[in-house]
Amino acid sequence: MKRVAITRALPEAERSADRLRALGAEPVVAPLLEVKDRTFDATLNGVQALLFTSANGVRASVRKLADRSLPALTVGDATARAARDAGFSDVRSAGGDVTALSMLANTSLNPKAGTLLYLSGADVAADLVGWLIAAGFTATRRIVYEARVVPALPPAYARPFDIVAFHSARAARAFATFGAPNAARATAACISEAVAAAAAKVKWGRVIVASAPQDEALWRAALNT
Repeated sequence: MKRVAITRALPEAERSADRLRALGAEPVVAPLLEVKDRTFDATLNGVQALLFTSANGVRASVRKLADRSLPALTVGDATARAARDAGFSDVRSAGGDVTALSMLANTSLNPKAGTLLYLSGADVAADLVGWLIAAGFTATRRIVYEARVVPALPPAYARPFDIVAFHSARAARAFATFGAPNAARATAACISEAVAAAAAKVKWGRVIVASAPQDEALWRAALNT
């Protein structure tokens, strides 16, 4: 049974742990990041749709947004589930990455119908708003949460892991900052090439990348190698 460190923030870490147990692994929830809400402008005047690239963005947003009637476009299915759970009725999943989300907006929305509002974390991997503006939309971004590195390395890392799973480059960089304990004996399982590039700053036993930026692809890559 492979022992897997889950570095992502709660509550997603617990959901990942449940899935890994079902797949026969031994998950250990050991977040390197913690999520904190940010104050943001919750007015929606002139907005035709909301865009989300994470479930954390959905949860942080709905703590202030009362209106669930606008279309919610999400980067993938996990974020779409969070939007439906939050009460959005018109939820459209791009089923991929930020590029796929931009394409979904281009094909399903009208640039003349109003502003696209991207509700995000403080750190983003791509210029979604820039892409949307280039496509003819009026678009803006509001930061609704930030993911901070935890104050200290969780004690669980004192014992070697078979796999350390990274859902973000930020978590990979945090692991390196904490000294990357036992990395040379472990596999870094990364959800994307960008995350793998950050993880590769450390000497690992091996680095593997999911075939798609989705949890299921990540766990297939991690557990079948």
